[in-house]
Amino acid sequence: MERTKLGELLKIKQGYAFKSKNYVSKSQYALCTLANISESNTFQYKPHKTSYYGGDFPAEFLLQENDLIMPLTEQVIGLLGNTALVPHVKNTQFLLNQRVGKIIHDERKSDKYFLHYLLATQLVKRQLEFRASGTKQRNISPNDVYDVMVYLPSMETQRLIGKTLYNIEQKIDLNNKINESLERIAKTLYDYWFVQFDFPDENKRPYKSSGGKMVYNEMLKREIPVGWEVKHVNDFLDVITGKEDANFSDPNGKYKFFTCGDDILRCDEPAFDGKSILIAGNGNFNVKYFEGQFNAYQRTYVLRPFDPQYVGIIYFSALRMIQAFTKGSSGSIVKFITKGDVEGIPVLIPHNKNLLETFNRLLDKQNHIRYENDILTEMRDFLLPMLMNGQVTINS
Repeated sequence: MERTKLGELLKIKQGYAFKSKNYVSKSQYALCTLANISESNTFQYKPHKTSYYGGDFPAEFLLQENDLIMPLTEQVIGLLGNTALVPHVKNTQFLLNQRVGKIIHDERKSDKYFLHYLLATQLVKRQLEFRASGTKQRNISPNDVYDVMVYLPSMETQRLIGKTLYNIEQKIDLNNKINESLERIAKTLYDYWFVQFDFPDENKRPYKSSGGKMVYNEMLKREIPVGWEVKHVNDFLDVITGKEDANFSDPNGKYKFFTCGDDILRCDEPAFDGKSILIAGNGNFNVKYFEGQFNAYQRTYVLRPFDPQYVGIIYFSALRMIQAFTKGSSGSIVKFITKGDVEGIPVLIPHNKNLLETFNRLLDKQNHIRYENDILTEMRDFLLPMLMNGQVTINS
């Protein structure tokens, strides 16, 4: 391997200070910010949390699909060194915002995908952290990056390593998209079957639209199909609140640790095991389904039905209620959902148990895909340092 500085392999174009007065609610141009670079070394895009731009800007700051970007400010501890490849998003183009750098690599000396993973190694991260300056949020300059010393294999080896790790990343990304599609399908089914009541009747026709019998329900103040019941979450389970003193200090912990934020941390010891529904009592008010061993922090409510056949319907009932929670939640500064709010979520129980089973199968499929992604992520993280230091080789 050849010992060289990153400055011999790449240059960094710094982002542009886009004027906030030109921010709009929706545009074809989305600002690519530090928030788009994830702790897992990938690009994360959440339309509802994105800043869109409606003014003029220099064309040189328009990013293209598969451009490689990196943070120049450590918005999250440990982020320096992480990079992301700009994805294709329909009807959206990303703009290079300030404190984000675009990596322009020398194609004669380095492979872009190899650099994507090389920069995330501990060898590079430690050097960047040493050079970073600042107190609240640490910063690095392009020159700090250029001075980092790395070990570089041949171009052929770089391409093989980059391709192998990128293929794993692409599979993880594909799985995430499949799960997003399954979630959309399930939400659509819930709307048709449990809101509009057009589930398939015994003749495979939409129940309500085909004249199915309805009866007024006093609890919901509306008509529901004859034979259906309305219960509350606390009829199916005891709502458990996550613990304030849970041990989640180990970044390499074996078990997942759920908080009210978007990110999932790691913990040393599990408090729960089995099929569970988690509701964030504040923050993003997310509803998650998880099967396995995990722990949870305070303000995260853990729902574990006594009878697993009701897991799916409780989960999607809670998802539907989330909008009402965010509009009517308590609190002056930080809004939150109470344990009583969760216990009181209404759950419609159909007389046809096949409808319940459909939602359970969708959850099981999503959980299987998440488990596969965990395995792929572990494989990628295991291979990354060994490929970079030559302990493991790849045959062409």
